[in-house]
Amino acid sequence: MSEADTLLYLDGVTVSFDGFRALNALSLVLEKGEMRAVIGPNGAGKTTMMDVITGKTRPDTGRVVFGTDLDLTKLDEPAIAQLGIGRKFQKPTVFEPHSVWDNLLLAIAGDRRPSFSLWARETKAERKRIDEILGTIRLGDHRDRRAADLSHGQKQWLEIGMLLAQNPSLLLVDEPVAGMTDAETEQTAELLREINETRSVVVVEHDMAFVRALGVKVTVLHEGSVLSEGSIDHVSEDPRVIEVYLGR
Repeated sequence: MSEADTLLYLDGVTVSFDGFRALNALSLVLEKGEMRAVIGPNGAGKTTMMDVITGKTRPDTGRVVFGTDLDLTKLDEPAIAQLGIGRKFQKPTVFEPHSVWDNLLLAIAGDRRPSFSLWARETKAERKRIDEILGTIRLGDHRDRRAADLSHGQKQWLEIGMLLAQNPSLLLVDEPVAGMTDAETEQTAELLREINETRSVVVVEHDMAFVRALGVKVTVLHEGSVLSEGSIDHVSEDPRVIEVYLGR
């Protein structure tokens, strides 16, 4: 793989909290246009890895290279977001009193404060963009509903839509199907595969059936390092993965 194909490169990243090593010389390569699933037991370092990529946590050692030569460890959170790295946390944070449409408009305007004035009417281009996103996130029929009235799964999709509105080239998604129905889980796999047609995606997840449905390369973390990597079948049959994670 050439350097030109690499979107994100974690190079020997170590993070310690009060003597506990959350990440231990973690190295990982994500290609442009790739979707990667990251799994592992609690405390394996999955969330810390996301925190380091987005600038929330500074590593003790190591580099996080985005694109050809940008070291993200030297940038703060807003600067990293501006580069096109979007993150969706496990618990959806949408503006519940506002409609689905207005949530997306707030996100497109690049201002996630609820105090942002919605009186400024959206432009034609913004309307077209919101319509496209509504189609992607399967909420076209719910555009006028208050976000508070959506199901848990629909709120997750709305938040993914709010991230898409900011047009990231890399999407980091944390446990997107936690608490979803089987039907919603299936639709979320479809949704992420669709998003992956135009951008790179990293999905941190516990639900193995969902990871299998994504059909992508899987990285297994354990004690802050990569334990195993490959297809879902490959990692599921790895004796070390069975011992530390799947066998529980």
